[in-house]
Formats: sequence, C-alpha cells, structure tokens
Amino acid sequence: MTVINRRIFVLGGLAAAGTLAVHSAAGAATPYPFRLGVASGEPDAASVVLWTRLATAPLNADGQGGMPNADVVVDWQVATTDQFTSIVASGSVTARYADAHSVHVVAGGLAADAEYHYRFRAQGHLSPVGRTRTAPAGGTFGRTLRMAFASCAHYESGYYTAYRRMAEDRPDLVLHLGDYLYEDATTSGSVREHAGAEIVSLADYRRRHAQYKTDPDLQAAHAVAPWLVVPDDHEVENNYAAMVRADSSPALTAAQWTARRTAAYRAYYENMPLRPAAAPTGNGIALYRRVRWGSLATFHMLDTRQFRDDQACGDGWKVCAAADSAARTLTGAAQEAWLLDGLAQHYGTWDILGQQVFFARQFDAAGGANMDSWDGYRAARARIQQGWRDRAVRNPLVLTGDVHTAWANDLKADYADPNSATVGTELVCTSIASGGNGSATTTIPYAATNPHLRFYSERRGYTLTTITPTEVRADFRSVPMVTEHGAAVTTLKSFVVLDGRPGLEVL
Repeated sequence: MTVINRRIFVLGGLAAAGTLAVHSAAGAATPYPFRLGVASGEPDAASVVLWTRLATAPLNADGQGGMPNADVVVDWQVATTDQFTSIVASGSVTARYADAHSVHVVAGGLAADAEYHYRFRAQGHLSPVGRTRTAPAGGTFGRTLRMAFASCAHYESGYYTAYRRMAEDRPDLVLHLGDYLYEDATTSGSVREHAGAEIVSLADYRRRHAQYKTDPDLQAAHAVAPWLVVPDDHEVENNYAAMVRADSSPALTAAQWTARRTAAYRAYYENMPLRPAAAPTGNGIALYRRVRWGSLATFHMLDTRQFRDDQACGDGWKVCAAADSAARTLTGAAQEAWLLDGLAQHYGTWDILGQQVFFARQFDAAGGANMDSWDGYRAARARIQQGWRDRAVRNPLVLTGDVHTAWANDLKADYADPNSATVGTELVCTSIASGGNGSATTTIPYAATNPHLRFYSERRGYTLTTITPTEVRADFRSVPMVTEHGAAVTTLKSFVVLDGRPGLEVL
C-alpha cells in the first residue's frame, strides 16, 4: 500500500551528485539495490507512475536479483527541482519478494503540464534521480510536446547508443513499441552476450529484463522522461499469435507454453512503469489503453499480439489470398471496437495509434507480403481506416516498430490506386540495436509497387516528433554504428504532417 504525504527524507536535499556519497557511506552495511535504475510512465494530468526494482546482483539465475527472501520498504519523493528542495509528494511502498522487489507508485496530486523529479530510498541508499512530467489538463493544449518513439533493442546486436542520444534530446514523452528485450539464448561472438539459454521460466524472464536494465544508456532514456510501453512478440516468443506458437523450438507442451506466456507477461509488468490496472490476471495482461494529452493528442496504445488470429498461410513473406478474409483480425473484435469508439470521441487534435507491426500495404513485385504485419489482416486494416474516415477523424497518425528499418508512409483509401485519397500517415521507427549497424542505403524497397511509401533507412536510431496544434514534425534520428560505443546522432530526414491534411510533407 502506498502512503501519500509530504514527509521529507532524513537524507532529503541531496540530488544526483549527492547520491554517490550516500551510497558510499551506506555501502558497508548493504549492497547498492538500485542497479536497474528508475523509470516513470503513464502520465495523466494529475499523476504519473514511478517505477524501480531492487537488485543487488541482477544476473543471478533465480531472477531475484540478489535480494533476500523478504519484503523491503521503499521510500519515494517527487519534487519540483532535482535538488529536492521543494517536495510535492512522498510516501512509502513495499517492494515484495513475490514481485521480484519491483514497485509501481502512482504519485498523485500533481499539477497538470508540469515537470517533476523523483527518487527512491531503500536500505540506506538513494536511487538515481529521474525526470518526469504530467499531461496537460483536459480542454488545454499545453506546451509543445516532444515525443520520441523506439523499438527493437536486441542486446547482443549492439550497444544502446541510440537510447543515449534519445535521452540527450530530452523528450517530454517516450513511446516504446515493442521488442524491448529478446528471448533467445546466448550467441557466442556477439557484440555482447545474453545471460543463459533461451528464456522460458519466470526466473529466466526476470533475469533477462534485469540484464537489459543494467545498461546505462537504457537507464538514461528511462530517467529522462515518462514512457508509454506496449510489447510485441520477443517479450514472449518470436511471432507468436495469441495462444499459437510460430514454431516448436524449444519443445513445449501446451501447458508449458501457457506457463511461458504467463511468466513473460508477469515479468513485463514487473519491469515496466505501468499502472496497477495492467497487472496480469490469469494468463493475460491488460495492455491496450488510451492516454489523453489534453486537447493536443490522444494515444491509443494497441496490443497486436495477444488477441490476433494466427498468421495466414503459415506466416512469412508470401502471396496469400487468405490474408483478405473478412474474418481475420489482428487486434481481436473487442479491441477493434474499443479503438473505433475512442476515435469517435475526438478528444484531441491528433489521434495517435501506438502499435507494433507495419500498417501500410507493402507488396513485392509478385504481390507477396509479410503475413505477420497488417498485410496478413487486410480486411481488418480496411475496417479501421474506413472506420476513422466514417468518424471524421481529423488527424490519424499510426506509429510503428518491429521491422528494424525506418519508414514514412502515406496511408491510402485504396492501395491498388495510387491516385486514391490519402487518409492517414504512418511513421515507422528503426531499431535501437536489432540487426546491427545496418547500411547507409535509403532506396525504398518495392517503390514501384508501393508509391505511398515515402522514406526508408536501414540505420539504427529512433524517431523524434514535435507535436503542436498545427503540425507534427518527425525527425528520423540515426547513428552510423552500434557495434562500438559513442557514435554521434544525425537527422536523416524530416517530414511534417499538417493539421487536417493527411500525408507527409517533406522538410
């Protein structure tokens, strides 16, 4: 239970610079427990979720991070400056052994559209300091919103330079669109190696999350701004669809597969700054949700894994008439109805769909397409696009991850007719590390077949958007390598989407 009060820590008044001194003084008594950093997320106009997880030995195979089999009291503070001279909220929460000593504090009573700093204390140690902010109040636009989005951070493929550069851009909000971690086993000779075999058990998933969160660049990205997160497939298993596995490796019975998926969802919740409403129940987790950013934007965060039909024609890239079946769904009927109902409300100037897999049509010269993307669920895509047109959605903007490359796409009323109306816009971020360095090519694959695809890049990076009542600017930020530390970031291409004018304008 979280207790809200204005109590100031005995060690109050110390910011990040003072944390090391506290750590050093207390170190003889207990090891430092904040090795996984801090995070915040799910902001609304009056509250934000604060997250940490205690771990003194993050890579222990039991998944408990070196912590004893006992609950630990964790104090927390929210202040208006990083010096913590003005505390606006504070309290205590119990980090439970049963939850791998993770905590999710809903810090409430905060001012709208405001920046705050937060930290934790446990076992005589202070955590690093995080920066967060609240959303504007309903009926107001608030300040210009700088929002970055990213996906696909395979630990073995490279360093998290892109996360570091994203933190240095100091966004107000970060969306992570899936493949936060990968489930595969250690690959000898990688840039850096996963700990252990392919993850299957709850202990495995907890340790893998902990390994990823030991990365200082990822910690910096979490500490700079609140996050909105949705998983894709690798947080559980590659290309799974609802309760259907993509293959039989590793060999699991039906009960073992259900247990694996359940463990993955539990560990995901434990390690993300999600509200308690998202805590898993049974073998599922409540992840699709709406987050309102005043009158500026509404974020419709989708779950395209947990309720989808199995991929058509056995998955993969192919020509597949079954992909046109009206019965096929990527979101499930309930989530599709929820999305269209939310789009009809016109809460904000921009309706932003945060989701995982390629949305626009992408056919090769023979008419083949990726069955794991919306091209494998074409009738569902058509229903959603027609649904936002029927509801007079002014500015539909789809944000996507998954494919390890960056794209900017116009969404068409009829993809077979290049002259048909442009009815929306899709921005696809590249990967943080997955795929290694990539290449410098920007030649759009299958451009002749898909003239609505406007930009392509194989480099690693993220997309930085600047959102105002009149436009969304998108800067595709890129680093030339992830196999070595320290690469600089550049903007490869910039586009703008204007209010009331679907489609991309080149800057």
